[in-house]
Amino acid sequence: MAKTESTNPIDPDSGYCSKTKTYYSLRTSAPLPPLDRPLSIADYAFSLLRDSAVDVETRSSLVNAATGQSLTFSRFIRQTRSLAQSLGRLYSLSRNDVAFILAPPSIHVPVLYLALFSLGVIISPANPVSSKSELTHQLQLSKPVIAFATSQTAQKLPSLPRGTVLLDSPEFLSLLTRSSGNDFQPIDVNQSDTAAILFSSGTTGRVKAVELTHRNLIASARGDQSVADSDQAEPDPDHVSLFTLPLFHVFGLAMMLKSVATGTTLVLMERFDFETMLRAIERYRVTFIPVSPPLIVAMVKSELTKKYDLSSLQLLGSGGAPLGKDVIEKFKEKFPHVEIVQGYGLTESTAGASRMLGPDEAARHGSVGRLSENIEAKIVDPATGEALPPGHRGELWIRGPTIMKGYIGDDKATAGTLDSEGWLKTGDLCYFDSEGFLYIVDRLKELIKYKAYQVPPAELEHVLQSHPEITDVAVVPFPDEDAGEIPMAFVVRKPGSNLTEAQVIDFVAKLVAPYKKVRRVAFVNSIPKSAAGKILRRELVNLALSAGSAKL
Repeated sequence: MAKTESTNPIDPDSGYCSKTKTYYSLRTSAPLPPLDRPLSIADYAFSLLRDSAVDVETRSSLVNAATGQSLTFSRFIRQTRSLAQSLGRLYSLSRNDVAFILAPPSIHVPVLYLALFSLGVIISPANPVSSKSELTHQLQLSKPVIAFATSQTAQKLPSLPRGTVLLDSPEFLSLLTRSSGNDFQPIDVNQSDTAAILFSSGTTGRVKAVELTHRNLIASARGDQSVADSDQAEPDPDHVSLFTLPLFHVFGLAMMLKSVATGTTLVLMERFDFETMLRAIERYRVTFIPVSPPLIVAMVKSELTKKYDLSSLQLLGSGGAPLGKDVIEKFKEKFPHVEIVQGYGLTESTAGASRMLGPDEAARHGSVGRLSENIEAKIVDPATGEALPPGHRGELWIRGPTIMKGYIGDDKATAGTLDSEGWLKTGDLCYFDSEGFLYIVDRLKELIKYKAYQVPPAELEHVLQSHPEITDVAVVPFPDEDAGEIPMAFVVRKPGSNLTEAQVIDFVAKLVAPYKKVRRVAFVNSIPKSAAGKILRRELVNLALSAGSAKL
């Protein structure tokens, strides 16, 4: 009998459809609630928690790493309902009001988020170390009616219609227990309603206000829940997560909601300190940490890790920026019992658009995993607009239920980022391999144009991170009359190192093609980064141009 060819145009290995030139997720589809059903992300997360096997009366939901103060899941739910009821009554907060939040991580912040979500109030959290000018811009975009801050951060905020509530005040603490929460009447919140206004990191320009809906957050939480159900990579509910992530960032927000939905204990650090993190891993027997790549580099190079018992640690989930193969291999040499899984996402995609599951996928060094549930992608040639098959580099476009509504107050940026068919143009130069694994080459806007060549800064940073005397590094373009731009490295030396510019240039030259060589070096004390660990290249470019010298 003659063999019949399959009529299915989707390659089962890569997920690529030759007919539509679209990549489809190879993950099992994650069912979502009907779109027309009124449902807030708070109600949805708590419903997933109720369906889990977690004992909400005894299981800790939130723990303060410094003080040991904790909340069980049952108290978390009661405090959320009590706070929602009190805020709705005392401050007349209602659906679609905006609340600006300026506070460091604490066990009160997740309660506040869920309470506001359940009221249909839009949260707009910002970095508590932001300057007044930065906050002025963010407030103009989000237009809040009320703010939540601490006694340290409140002074940065102007007067708002319904005032500023201090999270470290006796008045706020009383709202957490003012009622049992049993008589709280849930608000009908549409899934299409805006849930959060988050601020993009502004690595290449001024921050934008990203508008995310309850549906976006529900789809993100549902995808993460399906991963937990599969028991392939994420820790099970008996395990403990430690957060070094800021809760005002999309990565932190999404992971916090996931911890609620899956009944995972979450240990929070009010302010990050590397040794405090190691101490918390030992004290609370932490099994999982979502991290940014610089933290993994620090764990590889620091001698402090030998002082603490880190044997409970099983998994690191890395996101925010690409992680080099050399760093992963050195980490595995030092911590063979700890798996690193990488993922990829943006504020505009409600965090995770791709991720790894299990040790086999984690072994794909350099990749950020396969497309997440319900996500589609294209690789588009920036010059021609043509959608490309596996093995070809182009701009990554993604589409799915987690994609943002748009940018608040910036219709031009929204139109330039979201097309009429719902595709989000990420601005990242990427490719898929023949098995559906996604690889990030670099930001299109950050590629260094050396003569006729394009040089990815991330590639040179990975090379430099392998140098034993370099603790951190960033590569940026520097204007050059002959070449257009040349790669310039900002280097943080290991304490006691006398590494020179010539040695750095020579080190790189031996490992890369001639056009990729670093041609200028500056030694600095630290590399400026966003809260998610992304290098703020714009600041370094400005520093290089203003200084005009390799010795900064």
